[in-house]
Amino acid sequence: MAETVLAALFPGQGSQRVGMTKDLYAGSEAARRVLDDAERALPGLLASMWEGPAATLQLTANQQPALVAAGAAAYAAWLEAGGPEARFAAGHSLGEFTALVAAGTLGLADAVRLVHRRGEAMQHAVPEGVGAMAAIVRLDGDHVERVCAETEGVVEVANRNSPQQTVISGEADAVARASARLSQEGGRAIALKVSAPFHCSLMQSAADALAPLVAAVPLAPPRMGVVCNVTADLLPDAESARDLLVRQVTAPVRWVESLERLGDLGATRFVEFGSGTVLGGLVARTLTGADVTAVDDVRSLHAALATRTAS
Repeated sequence: MAETVLAALFPGQGSQRVGMTKDLYAGSEAARRVLDDAERALPGLLASMWEGPAATLQLTANQQPALVAAGAAAYAAWLEAGGPEARFAAGHSLGEFTALVAAGTLGLADAVRLVHRRGEAMQHAVPEGVGAMAAIVRLDGDHVERVCAETEGVVEVANRNSPQQTVISGEADAVARASARLSQEGGRAIALKVSAPFHCSLMQSAADALAPLVAAVPLAPPRMGVVCNVTADLLPDAESARDLLVRQVTAPVRWVESLERLGDLGATRFVEFGSGTVLGGLVARTLTGADVTAVDDVRSLHAALATRTAS
């Protein structure tokens, strides 16, 4: 039987939900320790995760630390329950911070505080209503990128999520013009409900604000291979994470290439840890026949472990 090589995936914004991790907190001592540590680092975090309201949890500065805490807690519960350590990890946008926590490179408390500040900076980088984002489906990413380059104003590829789903970001008028043209050329444009135009050059002030904060935290050598958003390749060493996390704020999330890289590295099973199943769906649409599951509560944890035992 071929060896199972696990890749741990950690989601980004939009995967949050009120009540996330409450079940894990009650059912896993390891998850409880992680969540208690996150609460100490950012008091009030668990209340926003468990009680909401949804509008409060949705705020960028709140959902980013919530998702880091949720992903780290779910992975800790997985290990406590006998799940194998991941050989590789990757996170979508802010999920890369969680991947670095799982790899032992970045401390949980530092990660929670960093993404809280990251979220604040991203929220304030562009006045409300100035920017926009849209998901483009039914067209390949190169086509979308070419249209963005030919459109007047700031509109750039923000996420290459799957071979037929690319997110664009920038000035609202420019995003609208690019979306209209892409729709005429066979795509479908879906306006996203976001508070700011993430992963484009309009976020430069947020990157500048994050840089000194990332520079000040201690980092340790990764215990597993971490595939990074900016390069779609393995983190070469711990210190390189500082520059990559800052560049990530304005650079596109190269998720398709990251998944393909994990496949090339030998990953055979992909488990999404934290909240939701968005990344698992992107894996299924990118890597044919991939073994995909998600762990975000006790039930899904047991189901994922049972699947592993059966295989």
